[in-house]
Amino acid sequence: MQFGRTTLSKFVIEQTRGQHSEMGALLIDVAAAVKTISALVGKGALSGYSGALDSTNVQGEVQKKLDVLTNEALLRHCEWGGQLAGMASEEMDEPYRIPDQYPRGRYLLIFDPLDGSSNSDVNVSVGTIFSILQRETAGDAETADYLQPGDRQIAAGYAIYGPSTMLVLTVGSGTHGFTLDRESGNFILTHADIRVPEETREFAINSSNERFWEPPVQRYVSECKAGKTGIRGVDFNMRWIASMVAEVHRILMRGGIFMYPKDSKDPAKPGRLRLLYEANPMAMLIEQAGGAASTGRGRILGVAPEDLHQRVPVLLGSKQEVERVERYHQEYDSGTDRPFVSPLFAERSLYRTENSNFQ
Repeated sequence: MQFGRTTLSKFVIEQTRGQHSEMGALLIDVAAAVKTISALVGKGALSGYSGALDSTNVQGEVQKKLDVLTNEALLRHCEWGGQLAGMASEEMDEPYRIPDQYPRGRYLLIFDPLDGSSNSDVNVSVGTIFSILQRETAGDAETADYLQPGDRQIAAGYAIYGPSTMLVLTVGSGTHGFTLDRESGNFILTHADIRVPEETREFAINSSNERFWEPPVQRYVSECKAGKTGIRGVDFNMRWIASMVAEVHRILMRGGIFMYPKDSKDPAKPGRLRLLYEANPMAMLIEQAGGAASTGRGRILGVAPEDLHQRVPVLLGSKQEVERVERYHQEYDSGTDRPFVSPLFAERSLYRTENSNFQ
């Protein structure tokens, strides 16, 4: 480590002085959990923790061993400090109650301990996503305390475990990236005030689901794929990693749009990604970096949660592209995207003479 460089600890203490001074200590505990998870993930098959368990989480997804271990790491690192009223995790059916021997605070920590864990066995970048909310008073949290719209988050971030480990964070004053210096064990500010380019020529979506998409998404993707020969007049590149952390990180670094839209594959699920654990924290990070985040029909951060594990459609990234897809949804919902058909010239029009009785 070079002396004089800004560490994560120094940054969060400076940024949270005053009203949220206790949150700085919580963020430092989260960073300690991230270091533990980074070490677990970095060992790969050598750790003995690869592979799936016989259990499933509340969403019915098969849990990886690393899902359980990383969830435990966050609980153990963050439960004792006295800042939290409770925690909620994608891997747990119900919120986690702070053990009786520890003091309670007024903050709520919500997290996906290992996003993209299905990729861990093939050595693709995975990550941890987290969000911080607060109660009005300290004490044990109830489920209703967690059901706050995303625009009430006071901090959000993710860690990405790739060639280097990075922690990307916002406390409401921009989006900033810290890289783990493995020699000193410190996170160092390496990407201050990240900005998402407003324009992009890159999109990320799972195109195998195209037949299930709504028409506005099909319209947008078809225009991108048409490239220079289509109405956009430029070529686009398509990306798909199937790890939200990796997709969002690429967008923060160089722009793009990430889409996990509403589809008809499972009508019981209006979207695929979890509002509290994935969509809200990523939306806050993207907006703080000058991008946009939408369900296609409204701002993600404005969605009022009704359930702890609620899912939503997600479109986020470069502002102009997100706004374009939103406009396509508006045009579809209003019917203005459909060509006008006059009854006068329809198949059974006044001028049709085939099979008529007139000679």
